[in-house]
Amino acid sequence: MNTHRDLLVWRKSIDFVTEIYSVTDSFPNTEIYGLTSQLRRAAVSIPSNIAEGSARNTDKELLHFLYISRASATEIETQLLISQNLGFIHISNQLNENLIEILKMLTALINKIKQRL
Repeated sequence: MNTHRDLLVWRKSIDFVTEIYSVTDSFPNTEIYGLTSQLRRAAVSIPSNIAEGSARNTDKELLHFLYISRASATEIETQLLISQNLGFIHISNQLNENLIEILKMLTALINKIKQRL
């Protein structure tokens, strides 16, 4: 790996941020500091932590940031379900599949790096 830009999971998570911003555009204004903000910050956290971890000097540090990215992805999963239960959105199959793919890719990358330690 040369940089975080070479990681497919980073590129997919960048696209996912755009999806989350688009989905949350239709949320009620009363949620601007609630679920809208939470979802957007968690989405941005995924590629940001991949990038930060990739810039670190050790695999142990990279793992730490990949775990944070994966935690942010599971946070989004929960927040999307809450948003759907409140009637703010209907979670599309594509959005759900993209999130699952990112989670699987992060888990695979974590496992690969753990094997090197």
